[in-house]
Amino acid sequence: MALVELPDIKFVEDDVNKVFEELVTVFQGMTGRVLNRADPEMFVLRAFAQLFVQQRVLINQVAKGELLRYAKGVILDYLGDPETPRLQAEPALTTERFTLSIPLVTPQIIPAGTRVAPEGAEGSILFATQNAVTIPAGVTQIDVLVECTVPGIIGNGFLPGQINSLIDPLPFVASVSNQTTTTGGADTEDDDSYRERIRMAPESFSTAGPDQGYVYWAKTASAAIVDVAAVKEAPGEVTIVPLLEGGVMPTQPVLDAVTEKVNARRIRPLTDKVTVQAPEAVPYNIELTYYISRDRAAESVVIKDAVKEAVASYVLWQKSKLGRHINQSELIGRIMNAGALRVNVVSPVYTAITDLQVAQDVAINATFGGLADD
Repeated sequence: MALVELPDIKFVEDDVNKVFEELVTVFQGMTGRVLNRADPEMFVLRAFAQLFVQQRVLINQVAKGELLRYAKGVILDYLGDPETPRLQAEPALTTERFTLSIPLVTPQIIPAGTRVAPEGAEGSILFATQNAVTIPAGVTQIDVLVECTVPGIIGNGFLPGQINSLIDPLPFVASVSNQTTTTGGADTEDDDSYRERIRMAPESFSTAGPDQGYVYWAKTASAAIVDVAAVKEAPGEVTIVPLLEGGVMPTQPVLDAVTEKVNARRIRPLTDKVTVQAPEAVPYNIELTYYISRDRAAESVVIKDAVKEAVASYVLWQKSKLGRHINQSELIGRIMNAGALRVNVVSPVYTAITDLQVAQDVAINATFGGLADD
């Protein structure tokens, strides 16, 4: 939801010269004297003006902080309370496979709270089963949903096979291994995301199925969701696509949470058929050569590092929003701002993206072509 362009707001005047002039005018009116620039009273009044300005700056900050556009921290929490509370941190999830050393003639129980960890983590990061599961007799393995014991993004990004240490030994369990990359962990909702949800909250009051209403409710399913698209595919049919922070594709638990949220009786119109799915990935490669001005040869190492960061920031920007077209001009602009003289881009080329799609980088090759004349 785009913000309306509004001028900056001041509740009280905080320009020191204007405040000083006001004080001089009041003093002269009350005493009947006309002050000269060298009068001692002028120095006293200027000192008072400095003090008054400090107070007025604080008044402006506090008053602006009560407006949604400027509110931060706990003030924002009060503006959202109670209908739109801030989303709290959530743990990362993955599917863990427990494998027995031999088939058993009796069922083997994996208790709730059984902990596993990445190799070498030394107990700093743990994952645990949330429910007890049973490996049937004669079966040697079972897949269990586990979540990080510490909420937040700290548990994200462990690749399949990396969570392979069993912290709580179980009889006959020979090995454990995660089958999917850990995702879904999110820190407490930041001010910008929370402010946007509060602004969208009025859309949630409608029971007629507005697209922004579906977007609002889908975002409340998880603090890890950074963007949502709600598209009418056909009359009475709505497709909802969430995207996780950092451009990560939503896992099945996240999709299930969104599905449960948007299909609640008080949210979904009775005539709507709502489908929740992951976005379609549109792959692209980065293949480019950049040059640095010969006049800036002494800065080449710094510029190379800046270009590397610029490419990484572009990749994150490109995949952090649904329907964001693949735009090589944005890439060129970031590299030029990093200090490059010119950029020759082979790929990507401009590619239109729909609201149900998201661009995903595959291969990145940014080559330094050498020094060049301006």
